[in-house]
Amino acid sequence: MQAQQYQQQRRKFAAAFLAFIFILAAVDTAEAGKKEKPEKKVKKSDCGEWQWSVCVPTSGDCGLGTREGTRTGAECKQTMKTQRCKIPCNWKKQFGAECKYQFQAWGECDLNTALKTRTGSLKRALHNAECQKTVTISKPCGKLTKPKPQEKDKWRDRSGESLKRW
Repeated sequence: MQAQQYQQQRRKFAAAFLAFIFILAAVDTAEAGKKEKPEKKVKKSDCGEWQWSVCVPTSGDCGLGTREGTRTGAECKQTMKTQRCKIPCNWKKQFGAECKYQFQAWGECDLNTALKTRTGSLKRALHNAECQKTVTISKPCGKLTKPKPQEKDKWRDRSGESLKRW
């Protein structure tokens, strides 16, 4: 009885071993059948970097518009192209429509010039625009605030007598 069990185990082992050898041979054959792909040649472009014009709004001085790009190079397929762009309408156009600044609080009023000023530092430039790093703006002080006269006590009559009775 033991001899039969031993022979069955040997047959199972031999079958498993042959299956393993068969699988290894199949994998090796599949890999050998694959063609090695030649590496793609990296095309070195003769073209220069794109240089972009400022964004020109379609109508008005902000909103949707276009800008043109150009580049140089003897073998460039494309040397000019147009791209859509947008100029935010809430930006200060005084310093360039493509430049956004973070401003400090308004300073005190200069009584000699009747102007108050504040400084802004560059926060963001659209489309690689050339923007000043810091800008200063001034505006009229407006009406100088006069101290309010003290209100009359509501609790007094015309003669000045107190209406409060405690």
